[in-house]
Amino acid sequence: MRRFVRAALTLASVAMVAPAVAEAQAKPVVAVLYFDNNSIGKDARDFDGIGKGLADMLITDMSQNANIRVVERERVQALLTEQNLVKAGTIDPQTAIRLGKFMGAQYMVYGGFMSNGQGTYVLTARATNVETSVISNPIRITSKGDDVLALMNDLSMKITNEMKLPALRVGDAGASSATPAGQPAAAPATDVKVADAKPATAKPAEVRVAKSESKARKMDIKTAMLYSKALEEADAGNRAKSLELFRQVDAKFLDYAPVKKQIDRLSRG
Repeated sequence: MRRFVRAALTLASVAMVAPAVAEAQAKPVVAVLYFDNNSIGKDARDFDGIGKGLADMLITDMSQNANIRVVERERVQALLTEQNLVKAGTIDPQTAIRLGKFMGAQYMVYGGFMSNGQGTYVLTARATNVETSVISNPIRITSKGDDVLALMNDLSMKITNEMKLPALRVGDAGASSATPAGQPAAAPATDVKVADAKPATAKPAEVRVAKSESKARKMDIKTAMLYSKALEEADAGNRAKSLELFRQVDAKFLDYAPVKKQIDRLSRG
């Protein structure tokens, strides 16, 4: 009788958990690649490397969307390193599709960052459907204020609105074509079409970003570059240096959860 009761309780627990697991697996998987530095002017090269921090901020922001699953940056970094694609300018639509299949993602987001040397910053982004190769309408966000986090927040909202991502139907998921050596099994790749996707030649939609009203939540471009450098050092395995840089970011921009998480992880070794 006791065995019967235990078995019944186990089955009941599985029955309760299974729908939640199935629902999570039915959500589209989105991966964000690093932004290229397309800056112009005499200080253009000063922004090399910022694309890694921008991608991490976008991943953090998009992860708040309960209708999608977003691939962690560390997994993206591992795959880019394995495929020898860590250098800027190496990602084109076909490469993004190939990487998406490795990661089991349905959508790949990639783009560029530009400073014109006069205080104007421009972000461009596109989303490619891995299964259909359809490219969403290109997005362009322009800001004359020095508030990178607000810039990324606006880009995140614009991307999710542009892609119009619905939850996938439970049971539609299929296995991805390949898994990189040394990587965990990829999430199931599923054919999800981008609703009302426009041709890649369409004129970019442009959004002007208002200056942030909350100075406490303003991350300036120098802090964003410092954050990118901290991530770079962490990826290179330089724990002490990356911890030092993350603490500098934390001192400049208080209570940013990703920084707190990195400091906690690195402090524990």
